[in-house]
Amino acid sequence: MDGGGSGGGGDMATPVQKRAHEAWRVYKYYLDKTTPHSTYRWIGTLVVFLIYCLRVFSIHGFYIISYGLGIYLLNLLIGFLSPLVDPELDASDGGASLPTRGSDEFKPFIRRLPEFKFWYSMTKAFCIAFLMTFFSAFDVPVFWPILLCL
Repeated sequence: MDGGGSGGGGDMATPVQKRAHEAWRVYKYYLDKTTPHSTYRWIGTLVVFLIYCLRVFSIHGFYIISYGLGIYLLNLLIGFLSPLVDPELDASDGGASLPTRGSDEFKPFIRRLPEFKFWYSMTKAFCIAFLMTFFSAFDVPVFWPILLCL
């Protein structure tokens, strides 16, 4: 009854909210259209990565941002390479083994982080890190070999 819910209260939205919602719908539309084009998506991410590297190399700074980005990308990679259900912890079938008979159930490898979400999170991280290089507040002075050793 207060109009704050997302269902049925569309008349109470301001013009700014309507524009933002329409922009979000257009963004999601084009994002959904990129789903089947994985090669072009990854090429685009590679271009964004190279632009970020050139920016960091040219200004000789923002090592903390790059270090945090590397840790985040490593976390994404681990999620991408990990199975959804750990076979050692899944005690429902009595142990992890390959099917040896025709009656055994085949369980395909299902990733914890799907490829599209992996790509999207990685690309978003590069874009955010690139934008952070334009603000001097994020350029914390650090002796970079210490980061390399950690």
